Amino acid sequence: MDRFIVGSGRCGSTLLSRMLGCHPGVLDISEFFNGLDMQRRFARVPISGGEYAAMVGAEQPMVNAVLRRGYPVSEVVYPFDASASRYRRGDAVPWLLITLLPRLSATPDALYDALLEAVRGFPEQTAAAHARSLFAWLGAELGGRDLWIERSGSSIHYFPALQACFPEAHFLHLHREGVEVALSMREHHAYRLPISMLYDAPLDDGMRVSDGGAIDIAGEPLADDPISRILESRPPPELFGRYWADQIAAGVPALADLPEDRLQTLSFEALVRDPRPQLEAIADFFSLPASDADWIADAGDLVRGVPPTRLGALPEAEAAALVEACRGSQALLES
Repeated sequence: MDRFIVGSGRCGSTLLSRMLGCHPGVLDISEFFNGLDMQRRFARVPISGGEYAAMVGAEQPMVNAVLRRGYPVSEVVYPFDASASRYRRGDAVPWLLITLLPRLSATPDALYDALLEAVRGFPEQTAAAHARSLFAWLGAELGGRDLWIERSGSSIHYFPALQACFPEAHFLHLHREGVEVALSMREHHAYRLPISMLYDAPLDDGMRVSDGGAIDIAGEPLADDPISRILESRPPPELFGRYWADQIAAGVPALADLPEDRLQTLSFEALVRDPRPQLEAIADFFSLPASDADWIADAGDLVRGVPPTRLGALPEAEAAALVEACRGSQALLES
């Protein structure tokens, strides 16, 4: 069974994937597809192992542009400060070393090298078959965890392509109130940069993103360079509401095409209020094997309570514009 958690960015899916990773038989594949080349990650035409290795071994330039300028990104867990680490903050770090492999191994660089060597030896096959082979290799390398669950931020946006690539998969859709997602994205620099560029956001200096000229994502930080101007600004909350709404509108209607036995929906708010019954239902949906360990109790310990809401702290006009930006997609979720 192919198993996926899908949702918007900042919906709480990182927490959920970590919780399910507490199950001793689950391989938590966190942030795999989101950072891969958008044109090739779900390719239906067979490609060689070498071509697939080149794709999964590439960097994600947006994230590295943020890190290069010294801004934190909570999902980045690569040990930059460890003396044995290959990369330092500011380097072009491969996407798989940003989040996935450091969560699975204390020696992520060595695991990365071994993974790429293995992938280069895969036969010519579709991207979906390559991904399954890669996950199977990881599970075997890490002690026989042969049941994987993949979860990437913003995956609801590309859900139709993901579902077409894995047509028999089971999908859990985790969602969160749109206005709170948007306000969380606004504080998250790896979202602030692309969203500001996408909507040509007004910046704190009175200019718009496009007024700064061409943006070189791979460029080195310079005094007052365009990327730094964006990251130092706090664009209007409604832009982040628009982005959330666009993600939901792109993916949620396609969920209706799934058979009932291959789709489960869950709100982040319900998950953090009372984790155990939600996790028991997920374990049943994903057919997780029974475990002697009380992994659900361990998973529940990861919850730090229901996060405080942020909408009430906004000026009235900003709050109203944000609510309006989210209204249509919020209604879509609640229908």
